[in-house]
Amino acid sequence: MTIPRIILVIAGLLFLTSAQSQNRFDHSVWDQALLINVSEDGKVDYDGFMRDSSQLYAYFRQLSENKPTESWSREEKLAYWINAYNAYTIKLVIDSYPLKSIKDLKDPWGKKFFKIDGEWYSLNDLEHKILRKFGDPRIHFAINCASFSCPVVWNRAYTGDNLHEALDSQTEKFINDPTRNTITKNVVSVSKIFSWYKRDFKVNGGDVKDFINRYAAVKITNQPNKGYKKYDWSLNEQTEPSRAFVLD
Repeated sequence: MTIPRIILVIAGLLFLTSAQSQNRFDHSVWDQALLINVSEDGKVDYDGFMRDSSQLYAYFRQLSENKPTESWSREEKLAYWINAYNAYTIKLVIDSYPLKSIKDLKDPWGKKFFKIDGEWYSLNDLEHKILRKFGDPRIHFAINCASFSCPVVWNRAYTGDNLHEALDSQTEKFINDPTRNTITKNVVSVSKIFSWYKRDFKVNGGDVKDFINRYAAVKITNQPNKGYKKYDWSLNEQTEPSRAFVLD
């Protein structure tokens, strides 16, 4: 390869890298809003989001104007849609706050109430038409339905860089949380998430048990008595503000 051709190849690679970096979505506004209004254990200060909604609505504008393109990595796309789901769930709640449960709202998951790139979406659209099609069952422990039995809201934004580590962490926390799953040698009582989305957990030839065993501290080795825990749809709000991040 001649020197001029080498220079052209290098220049092309630099241009491609630059173009890719420009496509990286900046979730810092959402990250800061989460740090301020979501506790370490995932309780949400909905009143706090309402008092200072400027960050939240700035993030909605970002989401609306920057829909993922083919140039984005798989991780960046998935992070975008997870964050969008959680942010718009919070919007759905604060638009009708105070309330005791998201199920007090009429058709909360089917209602088309936000636009991205000029197209109306519902939370069902994001979950079933986009997120589940990535084929990664860990998304079920990253998206939140504003209820106590749902996986907790992570008080940080998902990004392309932290995605896999964060998804593993959230999945492990959920599976080993005794308020959501009871796993012993003789009794297994798990979240209804594992029933509602059973087929999603059948990955790489495995089943729900195999998926749980990847993350559970206590492994399911025999055929224990099994069932599903009652799902608590109470709003996952903070009873008193206890912010994980305090501004001076």
